[in-house]
Amino acid sequence: MSTEQMTDKQIKETQKRELLKPSSFNKILIANRGEIAVRVIRTARNLGYRTVAVYSEADKNAPHVLAADQAVCVGPATGGESYLKIDNIISAANKTQADAIHPGYGFLSENADFARACEAEGIRFIGPNASAIELMGSKRLSKMAMLEAGIPCIPGYQGEEQSEHVLLEKAAEVGFPIMVKASAGGGGRGMRLVTEQSELAAQIKTARSEAISAFGSGELILERAVLAPRHIEIQIFADSTGNTIYLGERDCSIQRRHQKVVEEAPSPFVDESLRERMGEAAVNAAKACGYQGAGTVEFLVDQDKNFYFLEMNTRLQVEHPVTELITSVDLVEWQLRIAAGEALPLSQQEVSLDGHAIEVRLYAEDPRQNFMPQTGHIFVWQYPKRDGLRVDDGIAVGDTVSAHYDPMLAKVIAHGPDRATAARRLASAIEDIQLVGVNANKRFLLNVLRHPAFINAEATTAFIEQHFTEHASTQNTAPAISTLARAAMIYFQHPSFGQPSWSSAAPQVYRFTLKINEHAYSVQIQKQEDSYLVKSEAQETELTLVSHGANQAVVVEEGIRQGFSYALQNKTLFLDDGSGHYRIDDITHIPASVSEQNASGEINAVMDGVIVDVLVKEGDAVEAGQVMVVMEAMKMEHQLQALSTGRVTEVRAAIGQQVKSKQQLVTISSNEKAQNDA
Repeated sequence: MSTEQMTDKQIKETQKRELLKPSSFNKILIANRGEIAVRVIRTARNLGYRTVAVYSEADKNAPHVLAADQAVCVGPATGGESYLKIDNIISAANKTQADAIHPGYGFLSENADFARACEAEGIRFIGPNASAIELMGSKRLSKMAMLEAGIPCIPGYQGEEQSEHVLLEKAAEVGFPIMVKASAGGGGRGMRLVTEQSELAAQIKTARSEAISAFGSGELILERAVLAPRHIEIQIFADSTGNTIYLGERDCSIQRRHQKVVEEAPSPFVDESLRERMGEAAVNAAKACGYQGAGTVEFLVDQDKNFYFLEMNTRLQVEHPVTELITSVDLVEWQLRIAAGEALPLSQQEVSLDGHAIEVRLYAEDPRQNFMPQTGHIFVWQYPKRDGLRVDDGIAVGDTVSAHYDPMLAKVIAHGPDRATAARRLASAIEDIQLVGVNANKRFLLNVLRHPAFINAEATTAFIEQHFTEHASTQNTAPAISTLARAAMIYFQHPSFGQPSWSSAAPQVYRFTLKINEHAYSVQIQKQEDSYLVKSEAQETELTLVSHGANQAVVVEEGIRQGFSYALQNKTLFLDDGSGHYRIDDITHIPASVSEQNASGEINAVMDGVIVDVLVKEGDAVEAGQVMVVMEAMKMEHQLQALSTGRVTEVRAAIGQQVKSKQQLVTISSNEKAQNDA
């Protein structure tokens, strides 16, 4: 019987029966990948446990695989055929005689069937019991349980009837603006803010489709939108003897598409009174579902410090390091000790908070292209090692960032005696990180951390929309002359270019045509000894080359000496010069394409992925901005729009089709061309 079919009394009785009994274990399988798998392995090893990694065919040489004592392949590249295959994970545990499984976050971490499968095989699931996961994993049922427990909740609809007619009717009763949310979801997937009644039906359809794809359930709830609130979450821990405590709060208000961008602890908005009230509410929420282990209760808090239950995550959070740094507690160690039957090592009175910690998530995405997730190869990956800085990563030089998984590459966390120091340390570290080969949100993060609203602790969930919609770091502007100069210099001085020896006294002049984001730039470079005079259109600059190696160069420009990272692969240059990451192609000797003027007529896949929907057919008249195809990649749906008005002349996409990046899906002829052809 599922939780959906049980009465409240039956649910509570089941929770009591399923309270996990203490058990010893010696080998832990980590049912995850990336940085969280590496992080769990590190603590497990420190405690003397043997570890097992699982991996897909795409991850066979990933850092988490190399970090574990043993590793087992659990399927093809796609998560649905590997990391989400319960039978494959259980088989890997049995094969390696792992007697415990840590699920990390994401994938199967909040899957009640997985927890039950572990229990059926006599494998210790390092997390809460299955019924708690099932109850709190449903936004609809968890909200009903929280209302019964007297915890403040946002007005809305969480009923069983899920027809579009009922949802439209209930939304009118709740009022606009309104949030449409996947009941089984998290991480912003299957979630839409709707401001007008006329938009609701389409947004319900999109949210349901995304929810089914991401979580296997199209069940939705509706909630009145709390505009520009603070997003505050409470870290709780419970042991098998009934003790439950909270470890302060985290402020996760800075978000984009409901995905957290910056997390910090403690919250600069929360005072001692609010912390205590929210902490007690979070503990009561955990007790209401018979909870055990690590969990997070999330709240929205308005400007008057009224708070409302949002959801409970029955797992370790991505942002758990900020709590670890201010409490000096290893939360993974606590998870393992509690799973083995130990009591909580601290009482509520013994919990103390020290200093301030801030975390940002480094994503493979391009903020200049509406934060489009990115794929590619990692040629350079270096980060500073200094006091107060922690980097949790799961990538290495030589890795391929694919479209099969979440685009998060690493977490960068700074701790300091106060918020200002932590923020300064973190911004400096982000500026010094060198990541070359795949576009990332590094520059965007740096601008967020140095924005006055963040520095002054004024950021709400509306922060990015208010301050970064038209910010330079989110605009696809032409590269500066400094960027073009560095690129031309690297091409010019590289041995493969075939220039005469640098000892020649005669000036050397060459003209490059460099392509960046489908735009071609004419660049002239003149060299004598170590000086480069570079011109492009009406701009010019002079560089002095100090030194260069395989992936590093140091130049002097306008009297300022500075280094930068790059990777040259054949005729393609990957460059991070501090203003952003660029992929640059030398097309100097490539004839201009006769199709460039009609490039807007081709709708291409934005990355490797799968086609979810095709909304046009050959012969259809279309308008600029009209959605042609919907594809899914990196756990998100991407709507591909027509860039010009015209008529569809060819459709090469079909629902369910696997496509490669840049693969042509739809061709549109302009109205003028269509008329001429006729």
